[in-house]
Amino acid sequence: MEKIEHITVATNGINMHVATIGTGPAILFLHGFPELWYSWRHQLLSLSSLGYRCLAPDLRGFGDTDSPPSVNDYTGLHVVGDLVGLLDAFGIEQVFLVGHDWGALIAWYFCLFRPDRIKALVNTSVAFSPRNPQLKPLEGLRAVYGDDYYICRFQEPIEAHEEFAGVDTATMLRTIFTIRDPNPPRLPKGKVYRALPDLPYSLPSWLTEEDINYYAIKFNQKGFTGGLNYYRSVNLAWELMAPWTGAVIKVPVKFIVGDLDTAYHLPGVKDYIANGGFKKDVPLLQEVVIMEGVGHFINQEKAEEVAQHIYDFIKQF
Repeated sequence: MEKIEHITVATNGINMHVATIGTGPAILFLHGFPELWYSWRHQLLSLSSLGYRCLAPDLRGFGDTDSPPSVNDYTGLHVVGDLVGLLDAFGIEQVFLVGHDWGALIAWYFCLFRPDRIKALVNTSVAFSPRNPQLKPLEGLRAVYGDDYYICRFQEPIEAHEEFAGVDTATMLRTIFTIRDPNPPRLPKGKVYRALPDLPYSLPSWLTEEDINYYAIKFNQKGFTGGLNYYRSVNLAWELMAPWTGAVIKVPVKFIVGDLDTAYHLPGVKDYIANGGFKKDVPLLQEVVIMEGVGHFINQEKAEEVAQHIYDFIKQF
């Protein structure tokens, strides 16, 4: 880990922290919520040792990257703008792209907006979702899941609510990272922590107290508002994405998901992946990997396997 270099780059009006290691063709790793560049620590080391230049930024609002104050500054267009500027700052014309969770959504956006900058994409957890011009995302989520669905609750200033006040950050992150329930996460008002499952204190083999403490320190410094603003801008992003209605992904893609991942159990997702919808919207989809017994944080839970999947795919290009 001490071989990883940490750099701050000025891009798109913000200062972005980037962890980087290695030389060779570039791989850009995009993390999710509540995560950081650190979520890709294993892949940075393994793939740099195989001859790749690996870059993993803290996305805007996270870690050591700036957090713009306006909720309207967290759409996919803003974040892809950050990443294009990042590549330009490093003098990188094209990258292999790897995403997880929100990073997967940003990766899909990146491929829609600037396919010329992407050699190939390995995305995890979150499948492509074509824009529905008839329905705003939040209205659709409320109709299916109700107001207690976590994304709907995130529209409120939930981090300031009494039900979150005084909760230890490390405890909350330990709970989030180790949940194995693929059902839709719900946060009933006034019952948030009673709604979370009681988990054994011992961590799984893929997660250490050192890992939890790294995340906790960074989120205690930065807070959660920047990360939550991604959820709060989904309707604005939907409005701005109107020109890309019906657009398809035009780069080679490999998709990896765990069969215990909540994102895999959303209504219609399994059918979309298995029965041709995914391939229609992502015509250069070359491989889908469904990992049995694996939860949402697949890049950490199955770090070596995910690194191998990435390598096996990108070495073709």
